[in-house]
Amino acid sequence: MASQALKRIEKTLRQVAEKDVVVTFWGESGTGKDVLARRVHELSARRKGPFVPINCAAIPEALFESELFGRERGAFTGASERAMGKIEAASGGTLFLDEVAELPLSVQPKLLRFLEGQRFMRLGGTTKHWADVRLVLATLRPLEDEVKAGRFRADLYYRIQGITVTVPPLRERRADIEPLLDFFLDRFSARHGVARPRLSRRARALLVGAPWPGNVRELRNLVEQLCLLHPGERIRAEHLPAPVVGDPGSPERLELPLSSTLAEVEERFIDAVLRKAQGNKARAAKSLGVSVRTLTRRWPPRPKP
Repeated sequence: MASQALKRIEKTLRQVAEKDVVVTFWGESGTGKDVLARRVHELSARRKGPFVPINCAAIPEALFESELFGRERGAFTGASERAMGKIEAASGGTLFLDEVAELPLSVQPKLLRFLEGQRFMRLGGTTKHWADVRLVLATLRPLEDEVKAGRFRADLYYRIQGITVTVPPLRERRADIEPLLDFFLDRFSARHGVARPRLSRRARALLVGAPWPGNVRELRNLVEQLCLLHPGERIRAEHLPAPVVGDPGSPERLELPLSSTLAEVEERFIDAVLRKAQGNKARAAKSLGVSVRTLTRRWPPRPKP
C-alpha cells in the first residue's frame, strides 16, 4: 500500500531504470532518496553488478579525489599502498552520489572528464583506466540554484541532466506512514530480538498525523526507540514524545496544490478529518456524512488493481 505520490515515483522508475540515463532524486533530508536510488539499481539491467554509494557531504575535500578515483602508492603522505576508488568499485553497476550538491568544485571537472569518456586516472598515477558505471544522484538543493550561486559547474550540470524525480516529504504522503510503522516495528523487534510492541489506535492516529520534519529517518528512529524501550507492550499516546506528535488537534484549513489529483485531494481530506477526530472513525464518518463502513473502505486508500 502506498500514497499516490509514491506510486507515481515507482512508475517513473520502472520507465527509466533500464535506460542508462542519469536519475537525480530531489527532496528533503530523510525522505528515502537512498532507498529509491537502490530501487533504480534493482530495476535496471545492472542489478547483478555493485551498487556503490558515496556521501559527498561526509568526505573532506582533500580526500575526495582519492575516494572517488582511487590512489597509487605514495600519492600523498600516508598512502602506503594502492587503493581502489568508488568509480572503479562500481564498474558494471551503479554509482550513487548522495548530497551531490556538496561535490567539491575542485573535483567536478575531473568527474565531468570521466563521464565524457568513462576513463580516469588514480591519484598519483599516469595510467588511464576504464570503468562502466551508471550514475544516480540525490540532492537537498536544486542543482540549477547551485549553478546560479557558483557552487556547481554549469558544464557538469548540463552533462548530468537526465531525469529528475521529486520526492515529497512524508507529511505530504501520509498513506505511507502506517505501512512504514508496521515495517519498522517488524524490522527492529526482529533485529534486537524483542517482542514486537503494539500500537493503540490513538497512538497510531497521532503518529499518522505527526508533522515528521525528519521524514522517514525520524519515523524509523522513533520506532526503534519504541521497540527497545517498550518491547511487547501496548504503545499508548503517553509513550510518544511530544516533539513528534505535537498538538493532536488538526487545522481547520487544508491547503492543497492545484496539481493534486482527485484521488490525492480525497486522501488528504479524509486524513485531515481523521486527525481532527484523533483517529476515531465513527466521529470522522459522522463529520464526513458517510457510514463507518464506507470510511473504512476508503481509508487507507487501496491500490488500484
